[in-house]
Amino acid sequence: MNPIVLIPARMASTRLPGKPLADIAGRPMIIHVLDRAVAAGVGPVAVATAEREIADVVERAGGTAVVTDPALPSGSDRIWQALRQLDPQGMHDTVINLQGDLPGVDPENLHDVLRPLADRGTDIATLVAPVRDQAEAVASSVVKVACTFGPDAQVARALYFSRLPIPWGDGPLWHHIGIYAYRRPALARFVGLPESGLEKREKLEQLRALEAGMTMGCARIATAPFGVDTPADLERARAMLGAAA
Repeated sequence: MNPIVLIPARMASTRLPGKPLADIAGRPMIIHVLDRAVAAGVGPVAVATAEREIADVVERAGGTAVVTDPALPSGSDRIWQALRQLDPQGMHDTVINLQGDLPGVDPENLHDVLRPLADRGTDIATLVAPVRDQAEAVASSVVKVACTFGPDAQVARALYFSRLPIPWGDGPLWHHIGIYAYRRPALARFVGLPESGLEKREKLEQLRALEAGMTMGCARIATAPFGVDTPADLERARAMLGAAA
């Protein structure tokens, strides 16, 4: 594999407008994410942004940024457009989509997400971590994955994603982490598909891939990285990363 890491970012977040440039421990959030992606050392890293102001911040920090069409509907579309600008010759056969709101992501997670692609029948890989408690299990903001890991297995196939605590019955629940690794042809196919019925119902983009018959693999990690979606999340990130500085 020859991966590239692309970080989609835009200012128009519904719950926390301008969050890529939100200050955390004296630095914009997008730069925290960028630095951790670079530290992973899995391949070149670039930010795919809808706005020039984000690109300017990234470039001043020594990073690479691509300004994409602000009308694009999703981060997946944004990274696909950036990929074609950065790598028109198709040298990178694997694309890691790292969300720009994970300032505390462990660089090792970018290696973890590649593990399911060792199976040549897997189109898209992602990460899961154990659900820790009942509050996490029932939170609609926490996406759960129906998957089963065999004894000592670190990779499993994703059968369904939901905001409900699935599957029913005794056993572990798995928290989906929005970091993806696509085979390049799979990303091209995915962004060309129409929005699917279950995707609209659950408001989960990854269901489009499953409904289209694409295969998704999950790599398990111990703990989900902390994401920033709300002002309260931002304050928590400031406390966590400020204490670590």
